[in-house]
This record gives sequence, structure tokens and C-alpha cells, in this order.
Amino acid sequence: MHAAVVTSFDTSPRVQEFPTPVPAGEAEVLVDVLAVGLHPRVRSQANGSHYTSTDELPLVPGIDGVGRGPDGLLRYFILPDTTMGAMAEKTVIDLRRSIVLPEGSDPVAVAAGMNPAMGSWVALRHRIDFTAGMNVLVLGATGSAGQLAVQVARHFGADRIVAAGRDAVRLAALPALGATDTVSLTGDPDDVAVRLGEAADDVDVVVDFVWGAPATAAMVAVITHRTDRGAPLSWIAVGSMGGPTAAIPSEALRAARLQIVGSGQGSVSAQGFLTELPAIAAEIARGTFSLDVRPMPLADVEQAWADAPGSSRRIVLVP
Repeated sequence: MHAAVVTSFDTSPRVQEFPTPVPAGEAEVLVDVLAVGLHPRVRSQANGSHYTSTDELPLVPGIDGVGRGPDGLLRYFILPDTTMGAMAEKTVIDLRRSIVLPEGSDPVAVAAGMNPAMGSWVALRHRIDFTAGMNVLVLGATGSAGQLAVQVARHFGADRIVAAGRDAVRLAALPALGATDTVSLTGDPDDVAVRLGEAADDVDVVVDFVWGAPATAAMVAVITHRTDRGAPLSWIAVGSMGGPTAAIPSEALRAARLQIVGSGQGSVSAQGFLTELPAIAAEIARGTFSLDVRPMPLADVEQAWADAPGSSRRIVLVP
């Protein structure tokens, strides 16, 4: 079979012949892969930088996807952290880590939307006690996951949704997706801090896809302008596009009722993720979320890899 194969963490995957995997356990089956999302998490898997990386090569990247098994059913699946990923004509899945998709589901839409929607969906459902009527700041709202976070927050009944990001065009489109306020993170840092602080002065939750130094600056800005510093503020680190570490000043923790938590593999159990999959898939099938998708053939994986960092659309590879 053909697969996208990583032979060096310094180069993008290339399509080549690869041995067809063989199911090993009773719950495992070989599926025909129909669509695989090229998520930031997949890129970090392929360059060895993700915290779950085992440094084993060669590897086939791809952490999830949509496939059809020998029973003819269409399934969304999540793969364990092994060297046999989803970017191949076939892969082995564990049925216990998959769900049967609603009739009429679009494999490309599901592959595009499940992973980025899962970031904010699971964070709000499992890492804090989120209730309808809360106010939310999405930091990094102009990325694919950030755009979906705005929509997920709206779906969960958020009152105000402040969307902050750097891409002006994508930022301008977010009110149509549910954002009540938008804040540009470009320009003079002092001006950005004032704009962000004033817009997010009463948020209850921050869904942060950025982290790094930008998150530190945003945290100080929000707390400085906070209307009631005794009101609980939950800061959820979901991504780290701005850097892997953030220097949090002690004043931020002492001057406000702030809790900082993370959401991802480990902080949420595998079962926790799995319990949310049917509901997310149902909303995607229902058309609840607006998805901007760019399907590409698996054979064009090198071009897809080059295009992904600057793309406003979620790339989905189709074997």
C-alpha cells in the first residue's frame, strides 16, 4: 500500500510503498482510510516535538481519521501513539477508540472538524465547570481550532465571546460565527494590552491556543483591567503556537482569583475524549459548525506540508 512516511524529523513525509499493517487484537480491524486531517498536532508528531513523541522512525503520521471497515460501516477513529498513523491507504484501528458516524456524514468534513473542535469542546466539558451564560475569551481565535472554539462556546451557551487573533481577515469573519467582540493582537504591545484588557475585563474563561510570551502579556492585560478580581477566572491552555513555555508573574496569581489548567492527552483521559466524540460528530453532520476545508490527495502530502502553516483552511488528505 501507499503511505506518507517520515524517515527524518527534519524533512516532510513522502509517499512511498509501506507494509500493510495487520490487526493484532480482537478489537482491531483493518480499515480503508477515506480522509485524514493535517492538524498542528500531526505536524508536531511528524517532527518529533510533541510531548508524546517516542523518537521512533520511520513513522506514518496521522492521529485520527475517517475509514470504512470490513463491516461496511463508516467510522471516525483516534489512533494510539504508535508509528502506524492514518496517512495511508489503510490503517489498523481499535474499534473501542472509534465511533460509527451518522448516516450521510461527509468523511472530509468529519476529518477536518473533529480534532480542532475537540480542543475547546473537551476543555470546556472536562477541565472546568462551564455553564451557559459565562463569558469566554478565545486567544488565538483566527486559527482553525480557534474559529471552532468560538462556535463551540456559542453552542454551549456562552453569553459574551471575545475573539482575539492576528489575522485581520479571519478576525473580521468571526462575528458571523458567534463572536460578540473581536480584538486584533497586532500593533503596539501597549495598545494591544489596553484593547484586550478592556474587551475581556469580565470573562470567566480563557481558551488559550497561543501560550508562550503572548499568553503572559494577555494574562496581565486581562487581570489589570478586570472589573472584579474576586470573580473566578479559568485559563485553559489548549495549544502552544506562541511558544512552549510562559513566564507567569506571581502578581497574576495573587492579584486575581485565577486558576490555570491544561487540556490535552493526560489531563483528560482517553475515555473522556471518547465520550464526547458522538456528540461532536453529530453536530458536524448536522452542519452546526462552519468549516473551511481544503481536500488534497495523499500523493500531494509534501505540498500539503508546505502549505499548512500559512493556510487559513484545514487541509484534509484523501488517499
